[in-house]
Amino acid sequence: MKKRVATVWLGGCSGCHMSLLDIDEGLLEIAPLMDLVKSPLVDGKEFPEGVDVAVVEGCVSTDHDRIQIFKIRERSKVLIALGDCAVTGNVTALRNLLGPAAMLDQAYQKAATNDNQGEMPSVEIPTLLPRASPLSHYVKVDVHVPGCPPSPDLIFAALKALLEGRPLVIPSGTLKNG
Repeated sequence: MKKRVATVWLGGCSGCHMSLLDIDEGLLEIAPLMDLVKSPLVDGKEFPEGVDVAVVEGCVSTDHDRIQIFKIRERSKVLIALGDCAVTGNVTALRNLLGPAAMLDQAYQKAATNDNQGEMPSVEIPTLLPRASPLSHYVKVDVHVPGCPPSPDLIFAALKALLEGRPLVIPSGTLKNG
C-alpha cells in the first residue's frame, strides 16, 4: 500500500528540497511506494488530511508558519524535520539576534538596493513571530534529518525506511554537509 507523502517549505532557503531532488535515480526507486499529495513541487495549496509522512523544511518564523505546522502535525502520522533550520533554527534563526522590527529595517531600509530604494515590500507579508524557532518548539517531531542541507543519501535512507515501514538506519558518512 502506498504511503501518502507531503513536503512543505516553511522559513528557509529551499536547499533541503534541492537536496531531496538530488536523490536522482533514488526518486524512481521510492516513487512506487508513495503518493505525493502536497509539495512545493506540485500545485496543492491546502495541506491534506491523512498524510502518512510529512517532510518539513525550514523553521517556524511567521504567524502563517505557526498555523501551518500545527495543521501539518494534526494531519500527519509521521513528521520529519528536514535540515538544520527545521531541527535547530540554524541560519533562519539568526534574525533572532536583531528581532523582527530591526531585521526588517536592516533588510529594507539600511541595506537598500537600486531595486527597492529603501522601501518596504508593497505586497503583504506574513507577520514575523518574535523568534524564529525549530519545529520541535511547537510540535512533536518524529524524525530529525540534520544537515545544511542534508545529504541526498541521508534523505533517501530516511524516506525509504519510513515508506517501507523499517527502522531508520543512518548510512555511514551521510551526516557530512552536502
